[in-house]
Amino acid sequence: MDAIGLDELAAARPSKPQYLPLRKVVAVGVGNALEFYDFITFSFFAIQIGHCFFPESQTSHGLLYSLASFGVGFLTRPLGGIVIGMYGDRVGRKPAMVLSFALMGASILGLVLTPSYAQIGIAAPILLVIFRLVQGFALGGEVGPSTAFLIEAAPPNRRGLYVSLQYMTQDAAVLAAGLAGFALTAWLTRAELDSWGWRAAFLIGTAVVPVGLYMRRNLPETMHDADRRLTTAEQRRVPMRVIVLVLLLMTAATTYLYGLDYITTYAQDSLHMTPSLAFGATVVIGLCAVVADPVSGHLSDRIGRRPVMLGAVVILVLLLVPAYMGMTELRSVSVVYCASAILAVLQAFLTTPALVTVTESLPKAVRSGSLATIYAVAAAGLRRFDPIRHQGAH
Repeated sequence: MDAIGLDELAAARPSKPQYLPLRKVVAVGVGNALEFYDFITFSFFAIQIGHCFFPESQTSHGLLYSLASFGVGFLTRPLGGIVIGMYGDRVGRKPAMVLSFALMGASILGLVLTPSYAQIGIAAPILLVIFRLVQGFALGGEVGPSTAFLIEAAPPNRRGLYVSLQYMTQDAAVLAAGLAGFALTAWLTRAELDSWGWRAAFLIGTAVVPVGLYMRRNLPETMHDADRRLTTAEQRRVPMRVIVLVLLLMTAATTYLYGLDYITTYAQDSLHMTPSLAFGATVVIGLCAVVADPVSGHLSDRIGRRPVMLGAVVILVLLLVPAYMGMTELRSVSVVYCASAILAVLQAFLTTPALVTVTESLPKAVRSGSLATIYAVAAAGLRRFDPIRHQGAH
């Protein structure tokens, strides 16, 4: 065989996996945290955003419309999962992560700079919806490429720990948003929160967008040309049983995750707690989950994904209803904080192993697009808010 033939054979041969130390992949987690900080902050400040874009002088359903605007972001998440996720399979994980992050930063900055209804009228809520659509598109394309990157960068016996960065940084975003909300609600009056306080919370996220872009652009690539060339059509096919399993796991995990995130608004609107006390629950959730996420991932590496998930589900079934009954009936700050802490830990022990299991089950050649699409469909399919209940509470 001549030298040219040897060179072609070497180029076609799949490259040996280059596993990265944990500190090298933190950039993925930082970018993930910033994106989810901005997305989650919207739900935390739903009441204030409703007052800004849907004033009571124009409608008596400000919170309802604000929550509907939040939900609009879920409509474009499947589209973002398909487009950016497939882009991550075709071009690379890193370009896809940079694209989703840049779109998220642009949409949040646009939201912050949008004048209120009192200033520009109906154009204000229209712009709000447009930016929410872009934000949902960007977030829908974030999970697939970033989780695929973490799985591919991790040694096989540490995948749970590496992928735990995905949820750990999301929960760190919850903590950061809770701290920002707690500080703002403690320092500002209700009128100041309505007029500009909620915008300050978003600006905290946009201020670090350049740092996140720089960190992501300097990551190595885990999806190489050789991996795509040597992949057959059979290897790219995702079995239906895997799709069903992934969809069920992701629906369960995201239902629980978003229900937990909503406790802040629930505490303000339904339990009639002050904004500062309600954001205290978010701080508790963030602290507990940030600690529990890596523990859950490490434990799933040691004893297996299934035992960790099943144990969390059993305890959750036993405690979920009593926890919410206690919050609703007693309306005590200590009860809300205690219930939030317990649910946050259970969330970590359910969602982290579920995400690792799902990602490992998908073929590498279509891992980014498949995971992003199924995750986004699961999230978009949730009926997270009950408009009748919130209308009555408000």
